[in-house]
Amino acid sequence: MGGRFMPEMRRRDREVTDLAEIQAIVEKNMILHLGLFDKEFPYVVPLHYGYEYDEEKDQFIFYMHGARQGHKLDLIAQNPKVCIQIEGEVIPDYNHEIPCKYGAFFTSYIGRGKAELLEKHDEKAHALNQLMQHQTGKRFEFTEKMTKPVAVIKVVVTDYSAKAKKMMPKK
Repeated sequence: MGGRFMPEMRRRDREVTDLAEIQAIVEKNMILHLGLFDKEFPYVVPLHYGYEYDEEKDQFIFYMHGARQGHKLDLIAQNPKVCIQIEGEVIPDYNHEIPCKYGAFFTSYIGRGKAELLEKHDEKAHALNQLMQHQTGKRFEFTEKMTKPVAVIKVVVTDYSAKAKKMMPKK
């Protein structure tokens, strides 16, 4: 498997390294959390997303959209380094007598990269189609009138990891 992984995971038994499984985690979920630098505190915002995987470069590319003005865009302009986090399939695991064994079954993806704002109509239309394809399963024709008032954020992830705590089959 290619790609660069983030620092070594403490719970190696939960690490997901199979690219198809990682892609399934990204594909199954609808919301990501975009982490940005905001002076001395992190700023994290949940967003709908679209994505594509560039096999040649072994990179995940995420697309998000929003208003052309706002705090997240100001923060990206100050520091484009971002973190993306996705969690999914969260199922409580509360069937224990000992409180310390409580937890959840889950899947997750975390990636680091740089954010950029797309300005060209064709790039924005492509990104918005990736977003709509992922969110709705449909593709659309985007005119310049539609793309002009929208901010489109592109994040190329340079390193990532995925994790899962899977439910054991019942005997």
